[in-house]
Amino acid sequence: MDITEIIQHQHDEQRRMFAYLEQWPRDDHDGLGAVWERLAIFLETHAEAEEKYFYPELLRLGTGGADAESVDEEVGDAVKDHNQIRQAVRAADDHEVGSDGWWTAVVDANVHNSDHMGEEERQDLADFRQQASLELRHEIALKFIRYQSQKAAGGIKPVDKDPQEFVADRGAGPETDSEKSAAEMAEEAAEGRPTTGTGETKTSSKEAAS
Repeated sequence: MDITEIIQHQHDEQRRMFAYLEQWPRDDHDGLGAVWERLAIFLETHAEAEEKYFYPELLRLGTGGADAESVDEEVGDAVKDHNQIRQAVRAADDHEVGSDGWWTAVVDANVHNSDHMGEEERQDLADFRQQASLELRHEIALKFIRYQSQKAAGGIKPVDKDPQEFVADRGAGPETDSEKSAAEMAEEAAEGRPTTGTGETKTSSKEAAS
């Protein structure tokens, strides 16, 4: 599992779900509301999981990908994008499903999300692929999917984050458990010792017997 691939795949799914709404019969308000609610939950669980598990590691290891001035700039901009998406989702909730105001908010969410995904794929994901080990990308992916799966049924209450505070609070933290585990696995692999996938070295039957 690779966190950069998972984020990319979920971006593709978000694009498909916005396309579902665009092609849905306009008079089927129950259907529109159900698809939108599922998408709104998906957008927030995705954003929150990124903020909890992906961005802190990107801040520690990244250097700034593609046209980003720095890793702080690319992460701060991503959090600001999340806030814009959240605001559009809240605006949709203020209108009756299928109304002009509702559609305006849904389109706004789509525009902000599309801009965010394009920039994140060009900067954040590329930056992390270049700087992070495969072991670390696997560790983060497990935490990311676990968190999303636990929250998916009921969703998460959207709360805007201050981009500058987010970067300052998470950009200079100590080595994380994921990084320690990944470093141990990488060291064992370099020495030719098989691992369990948790940072612990497997013991052969001969070693166990002795």
